[in-house]
Amino acid sequence: MQLFIEQLINGWALGSLYALFGIGFGLVFATLGILNAAHGTYASWAAIIGYYAVERFGVPFPIAILAGVVGGGLLAMAVDQIGFQPLRSRKAGMLGALITSIAFWIILDSLAGFATEHQSLAFPAASYPSKMFAIGPLRIPQMQVIIIASLLICTAGIYLLIQKTRLGAAMRAVGWNEVAAGLGGVNARVVILLTAFLAGATSGLAGVLGGIATSNVSFTLGEGLMLKGFAAVVVGGYDDVRGTAIAGIMLGIIEVFVAQYISTEFRDGFTYILLLVFLIARPRGLFGSTSFMRA
Repeated sequence: MQLFIEQLINGWALGSLYALFGIGFGLVFATLGILNAAHGTYASWAAIIGYYAVERFGVPFPIAILAGVVGGGLLAMAVDQIGFQPLRSRKAGMLGALITSIAFWIILDSLAGFATEHQSLAFPAASYPSKMFAIGPLRIPQMQVIIIASLLICTAGIYLLIQKTRLGAAMRAVGWNEVAAGLGGVNARVVILLTAFLAGATSGLAGVLGGIATSNVSFTLGEGLMLKGFAAVVVGGYDDVRGTAIAGIMLGIIEVFVAQYISTEFRDGFTYILLLVFLIARPRGLFGSTSFMRA
């Protein structure tokens, strides 16, 4: 029983990383209509920025996370304004944006490889919380608690932002129709910039925390998050952060249990079987029919 609970917590923490990334990815798709293949590089670069903030400048753990989060957000804004804004002004459509995002993915991925010298780096052990919480016979790493708490806070915060604030209403309006939102007094470009920053920052947080938890800061870090985050968005509902959070946790738990009780070779296979099932049977995801982004 102890092993089962420990693996459940491991899966919850892993799934929280997928969900954090998926929330940012889903925000861009729901609000801007962009399937951004470069989104994974925001997580990679955030982890790299956080790592060098610690390694080169010796900043404390919270500042390193903040540096990575801000770096991911600013990178997302830059990609949007350099790559996607000209396409929006020309009404290029989703295909043009997808091709552009692939180009940015290749460029940013190559630069990330150069920044890490194509090696897997690791945060110094003394630079982040590494204690264990004891609950009876259970031993829970402090970083897992931080990851789970980060997802809960981000999910609640973004949900309330979109549901209860003027900015959230403007995001929903732009998601429905950018031109109509502009006619209604919404500054669509500002909303798009803020949405891009929020999406990049959320994915950046997943990158930094994932880089610490897995001791893997590399240019490939975002690729794994991208695949699993996309699955969380599809299963949960591309425009509902609640569904993405639940689906991400579910995927993480499934992965860990499959690896523990069946085989590590099939852990990814089960994830994509579930993805295919939802694409066929319920393409709008768990919460798609009552999507709050389109409320």
